[in-house]
Amino acid sequence: MPPEMNARVAGVILAGGRARRMGGGDKCLHRLGGKTILDHVIDRARPQVSPLVLNANGDPGRFAEFGLAVATDVIDGFAGPLAGILTGLEWARGHAPDCPWVASFATDTPFLPEDLVPRLLAAVAQANADIACAASGGRSHPVFGLWPVRLAGELRHALADEDMRKIDLWTARYRLVTVEFPTEPRDPFFNVNRPDDLAVAERMLAVGKAR
Repeated sequence: MPPEMNARVAGVILAGGRARRMGGGDKCLHRLGGKTILDHVIDRARPQVSPLVLNANGDPGRFAEFGLAVATDVIDGFAGPLAGILTGLEWARGHAPDCPWVASFATDTPFLPEDLVPRLLAAVAQANADIACAASGGRSHPVFGLWPVRLAGELRHALADEDMRKIDLWTARYRLVTVEFPTEPRDPFFNVNRPDDLAVAERMLAVGKAR
């Protein structure tokens, strides 16, 4: 069943990875333009959803200053973004039962679209789809998606019983709609994976403020 345009949507920021390309640690806690990357993500995601949860493993106390609930992966072994999505779905089912949908956001993408969730909701409704994911520049960004809570049990089965790890393999089982976002004046899904990316992001931020 596609959502109504005013459907309540919970949000999950996926911070469960190991950040190996950033030398380990939490890449979302690196600073960009005077505040953390996670601050940038929260500022853009929070107005689009209610409530918002952070999916992160390890000591949740390191995120205390951000004022978000922290949910660890419900599947052991750093099972990737799908585990974070499942964590968000199961968290919403238990803590936000009036939210039939969960939107997922990457934690290393400080310029994510401020209209991401409304556009994904509209696309799912128009296409009568089960799931919506974002794209830009001809590239899919499945970590930025809109997921129905009703599929939580099926996703848990895929992860726990089928050892599935790739988002694309799982979404291929359902009616998926992809929403293309413009890459000008900057790609909203630019992600900070490596130390050099921080310098690029600083320049992008400066250009954006100058406009």
